[in-house]
Amino acid sequence: MAIIGPVQQKNMGPPHSRIDGRAKVTGAAPYASDFAVGRPAYAYFVTSSIARGRITGFDMAAAGQVPGLLDILTYETMRGAVKKPTFFAGGGYAGTTIRPLDGPEIFHDGQIVAVVLADSYESAREAAYKVKVTCQAEQPAATFGSAGATTEDAADAKGHEDPAVGDIAAGLAAASATVDADYATPTQHHNPIELFTTTCAWTGDKLTVYEPSQIVHGLKHGVAEQLGIPPDHVRIVSPFVGGAFGSKASVTPRTALAAIAARCLGRPVKLVLTREQGFSVATYRAETRHHLRLGADADGKFTALSHEAWEVTSRPDSYLVAGTDTTARLYACPNVFTKVHLVHVDRNTPGFMRSPPEVPYLFPLECAIDEVAEKLGLDPIELRRRNDTMKEPIGGLPYTSRSLMECFDQAAESFGWARRSAAPASMRDGDWLIGWGCASTCYPTALAPATARVILWKDGRVKVETAAHDLGTGAYTALAQVAAERLGVPVGQVTIALGDSDLPPSPVAGGSITTASVSSVIAKACDAIRAKLGVNDSALIDPGIRVAGFERLGVALVQEYAEFAPHGAKPEGIDKLYAGLSTLKGGAMLEDRIQYAFGAEFVEVRIHARTREIRVPRVHGAFAAGRIVNPKTAHSQLMGGLIWGVSSALHEATEMDLGTARYINDNFADYLVPVNADIEDVSVILVPERDTQVNPLGIKGLGELGNVGTNAAVANAVYHATGRRIRELPIRLEKLLA
Repeated sequence: MAIIGPVQQKNMGPPHSRIDGRAKVTGAAPYASDFAVGRPAYAYFVTSSIARGRITGFDMAAAGQVPGLLDILTYETMRGAVKKPTFFAGGGYAGTTIRPLDGPEIFHDGQIVAVVLADSYESAREAAYKVKVTCQAEQPAATFGSAGATTEDAADAKGHEDPAVGDIAAGLAAASATVDADYATPTQHHNPIELFTTTCAWTGDKLTVYEPSQIVHGLKHGVAEQLGIPPDHVRIVSPFVGGAFGSKASVTPRTALAAIAARCLGRPVKLVLTREQGFSVATYRAETRHHLRLGADADGKFTALSHEAWEVTSRPDSYLVAGTDTTARLYACPNVFTKVHLVHVDRNTPGFMRSPPEVPYLFPLECAIDEVAEKLGLDPIELRRRNDTMKEPIGGLPYTSRSLMECFDQAAESFGWARRSAAPASMRDGDWLIGWGCASTCYPTALAPATARVILWKDGRVKVETAAHDLGTGAYTALAQVAAERLGVPVGQVTIALGDSDLPPSPVAGGSITTASVSSVIAKACDAIRAKLGVNDSALIDPGIRVAGFERLGVALVQEYAEFAPHGAKPEGIDKLYAGLSTLKGGAMLEDRIQYAFGAEFVEVRIHARTREIRVPRVHGAFAAGRIVNPKTAHSQLMGGLIWGVSSALHEATEMDLGTARYINDNFADYLVPVNADIEDVSVILVPERDTQVNPLGIKGLGELGNVGTNAAVANAVYHATGRRIRELPIRLEKLLA
């Protein structure tokens, strides 16, 4: 794979290497399972083998003979032990309202039905496999169209507003070219390399939880809620997270069960879910269906956009993706109609997965644009240019900045788009059909309230304390760079403390908000320190000025605590933050403006003329996201996003037995992801952009920008190569052979 490193440009910080890199590659970085506790017991889950029905009995005889067995917890002894949680999508903490071990009812495949506790992991696992659970099974509903599935409007279930403007029928009637088509995206699972682990230890009535988390204060309050204890009796420790992508952003049932087990045994309990169990205990990307109609006049101006969508969710929970908030506003269009439906089936509850709304929802729109461009005889870039806008069409709100076409220009030049032959199936290299496709990418720029404490010593050492999170994205480094720049010290003199609920709270590491939100509050604390030392806004603290300021104050250190609330945030935002809740503001949620980051992605596919084997030799992307704090870590995030985008187009899908509503490929042997041989040339271009409105530092999030739109670019390239439109992901050779 060819990788061209990032270059510092205007409005970008230096490409600093990760300050935590050595600790990670040498094994010194402590992940949740690495923390030692005295005399731990080990937990292993027994999970349901049916998706709907009731437990009728347990046979523990064989399990009871396993040496080292300590206890087996079931609903017969645990009913009511876990209190009813509040659903995170409804302003609470839990990823599902299904309570484990609360009764005999089975709501989905892989539901926790027993917890086996033993002196060793091996004994717990052996005993778990010997627990016999008998059930009375009922016919489950697996997906769209299954008998027993129920559908409701998202507007009724969640109070969701369907963006709309104008007269969609009139707009379609006025169009010279239209597309009216159905699209589909599959269920996908996060599968972070670090498994879902929990270690719980009680000291008196105080609980310490070591668990990888994207929101330690939310986990603290969520566990306290499920255990019925005060939140200040709970501490969450999660300094490093080995991947998450949304799967560790809400409270799963496992944490309360491990805590209860530790309290019952009077000793710490360690739990590590298997890869298979992670598919059903944690969340996943919801399966979606789309009916999209797009019309344009003879000049290529859009006249109508209708986007109706259906999303799978669990039986009890109304989890909503709702990407029409973005698709309705991405281009200029006078007539827009949208409608989102929730389809309740017998599955575990879905949740956030990297770029939750935009990945599935931009796929149909960006494919339809390619189809309209062909019908009009226009280059697909030119069609997007003719519908570019600085005001979103629903409410007429201005974008704070929008560099979409600058991204297309730079990416197209890098890719060599001018050499493209427009006719489908017209480019070939021997037995290989060549296709080139492109698509827009965008992601809402949101922020949330954040707090931090910054300490500056007389000798120039700095410590930043905030309960933010580094999921492997480089947050330790970026936040250190912000403090170093603001206080005029080398990055090597800055220590960052993250991932501990004893620290000042920060918002969820999701929605690409961490760098923008937490950098803003760190800068605010640093500015307060500068003011104490008598340094004006334009002068860095050189050693002489710093020492003089400390001598004037007569202190050895200066410490400042700061709170930051973004534009549009309500006054209670900080109070909610201390209660473990993140209140995101931005994107399309503001009354006076709209905030997004943008990009353009180009893909080359090669498809064997006879076997239909698909290869992707080139992926190029150009991205504009305001001030880039660290081009090196930003480049890494965007490159990973492009690779994931190819994966979502060609590889990833959680397969399901539709008769039993059970996942089939719940392992790394059968769940397909790209490997090195699948990815060759990946080029990331950082387009300079300045935005003075999004936040004090002008930072837009970009962690989720890179994998949006790639699936559509691949699909468009496949059509260009073969002349066949594949509207259901993933695109695999059997669909091209059909």
